[in-house]
Amino acid sequence: MINLDTPEVIEKVKTAMHNVAESMLRPYARKYDEAEHEYPKELDVFRGLNVMGGGKKKKDGEGKDKKDKKDRLGQNLGTVITVEEMCWGDAGLMLSIPNAGLGNAAIAAVATDEQKERFEGKWAAMAITEAESGSDSGSISTTAELDGDEWVLNGEKIFVTCADRCDAVVVWATVDKEAGKAGIKSFVVEKGTPGFTLDHLEHKLGIRASDTGTFVLNNCRIPKDNILGSPEVKKTTEGFKGVMKTFDNTRPMVAAMALGIARAALDFTREKMEETGVSIDYETNPNNQSALQKEYLMMEATLEASRLLTWRAAWMADNETPNSLEASMSKAKAGRAGTLITQKCCELLGPLGVSREYLAEKWMRDSKIMDIFEGTGQIQHLIIARNVLKMSSKELK
Repeated sequence: MINLDTPEVIEKVKTAMHNVAESMLRPYARKYDEAEHEYPKELDVFRGLNVMGGGKKKKDGEGKDKKDKKDRLGQNLGTVITVEEMCWGDAGLMLSIPNAGLGNAAIAAVATDEQKERFEGKWAAMAITEAESGSDSGSISTTAELDGDEWVLNGEKIFVTCADRCDAVVVWATVDKEAGKAGIKSFVVEKGTPGFTLDHLEHKLGIRASDTGTFVLNNCRIPKDNILGSPEVKKTTEGFKGVMKTFDNTRPMVAAMALGIARAALDFTREKMEETGVSIDYETNPNNQSALQKEYLMMEATLEASRLLTWRAAWMADNETPNSLEASMSKAKAGRAGTLITQKCCELLGPLGVSREYLAEKWMRDSKIMDIFEGTGQIQHLIIARNVLKMSSKELK
């Protein structure tokens, strides 16, 4: 028999993180939406804590024997559960939690043990996007040239999350433009390094509590061993695929962010519906209920489907199963669902949905970016198609 009840270990994490979100993030959501670029000092209580770890990371060799393959709450699944709850509180503030940057995920995914120890405790942002390179990460033009015991980086990176608050940035650059994707590597550049300048911060539609900025690298010199992974350029794109594996972990995280925002909007909508005497009936066919009730039930079902896709992608990562397809599926589904659900909630709420007295309009603004960053929905559909049809990027563009 299949048991669809949520395991106790998951419920404990959800409850604990929900309490944190409710008491420490939701109360400041509007404050830092209004005070864009101001650091949320209330988040200093999280410094030094592994809030986004969420679960236990397997040790080398663990899980290889059949008797050791018992399902557990791994690091990735624990993280997406934590992220959803925290974003129910506020997505912008969740992105501003110290030491929880996307660059930290990259370091965790591909850094050596020595590098992980050296960069431990640093808040790392991720710098990929360029003015001429958005969804196509393989076309970046920022360069890295080896000069003795140092790499020299030149270029510009835009839309970097936590640009002002981070301690270091994982910068994607090419060591050999003629090699195409095979020449792309990632480098850790610490703030304060000469030639590494934060040019400006963006003013945004949503997640305004999170700072987003542009970096300029002008003959920026970093130590030779600050490259993540091998500096060797191979004829194949295996090296680039290794760099891209970061997304297999971070895309389910973004999907979870969309889930948290959408659930916040659904919870508020249900609360206001019940205040007017409209309750949700799970025993009656949705087609035999009011249009309002049916709309809510359909949104709730979409949210649950998105959550199951996200959890599956994270579980696969924890169990060392290739999850590129599932990671893109979860991101595409949840990103789009979050946008549609928050928009529909604002529509159903009427004046309450657009009033700044409530957070519904903010959730609608916040949710849109979840369908864009870490790979747009369109790019996710392309990746999914390539995986399903077993076609390369050259065969299916």
